[in-house]
Amino acid sequence: MRFKTSGIIAVLVLTLPARIDAQRGGRGGPPPTARQAAAIDLTGYWVSVITEDWKFRMVTPKKGVYDTLTLNAEGRRIGDTWDPAKDEAAGQQCRAYGAANIMRLPGRLHITWENDNTLRIDTDAGTQTRLLLFGASPAPGGEPTWQGHSVAEWEYAPGGRGGGQARMGNLKVVTTNLRLGYVRKNGAPYSKNTVVTEYYDLNTLPNSDQWLTVTTKVDDPLYFSRPYLTSSDFKKLPDASGWNPTPCSAR
Repeated sequence: MRFKTSGIIAVLVLTLPARIDAQRGGRGGPPPTARQAAAIDLTGYWVSVITEDWKFRMVTPKKGVYDTLTLNAEGRRIGDTWDPAKDEAAGQQCRAYGAANIMRLPGRLHITWENDNTLRIDTDAGTQTRLLLFGASPAPGGEPTWQGHSVAEWEYAPGGRGGGQARMGNLKVVTTNLRLGYVRKNGAPYSKNTVVTEYYDLNTLPNSDQWLTVTTKVDDPLYFSRPYLTSSDFKKLPDASGWNPTPCSAR
C-alpha cells in the first residue's frame, strides 16, 4: 500500500507542472492571449431577436413612458425634459446608442478580433464600435465616450479549461467612463457615473442554430433606484447579408 501511494505521488509531481504549463501557454512560454484562451467563439454576424420589451424597443415610446425601468424621481424628472429637436441641434443624436443601451436596439452585430487581446463589436444601428479590452486597467483616463472603457474577461465553467477538455464558459464585460445617455430612446437617462456589467452566453440548439444572450446590469445611483437588468438575444447569421449601417437617430 505504501508503494502504491508513493507511486501516485510521483505521477502527480511529474504531471502537474506539465498541466500548469499547458494552461500558461507552454513550458517557459508566454501566457495565452485572450483570443487563444477564448471560452466561447463570439465572432461573426448576429441579428437581434426582440423577445423582451418589444413595444419599447421597436418603436420610440412617448415622453414619460418608463414602464419596466427602475428610474428614481430625479431620473424621471430628467426624462420628462426630453426634447429630440434639442438633441439634434446639439449633435447628441447618439445618446440612446451608448454602451448601456446599444445592445437593446434592433439591428445587427459584427464581432471580430481587433487584435489578440481586444474583441471588437460593430453595430449597424448607429454605426457604433465597442472595444472590449482583456487585461486592461479598470480606471482609464480621458474624456467619457458613448461606448466608454470596457474591461473584458473570460469566465470558465468548472472543468472547461485545461487538461485537453473543450473550453466552456462566458464573457464578462464591465464598462465605465460613459457620457450621459439614454437607456430608452424617449430620454430615460443614465449618468456619466454609470457602471454597465454584461455577461455574454452562447447556446447551440439541436438544429445547430447559435444564439447569443447578453445579460446587462446598469448601475446608476444618480438616476436609478436599483440596478436595471435586461436580457437581449441574438441569432447568428451565415454571412453579412442584411448588414446596413445607419446613423444615430434622436427620434
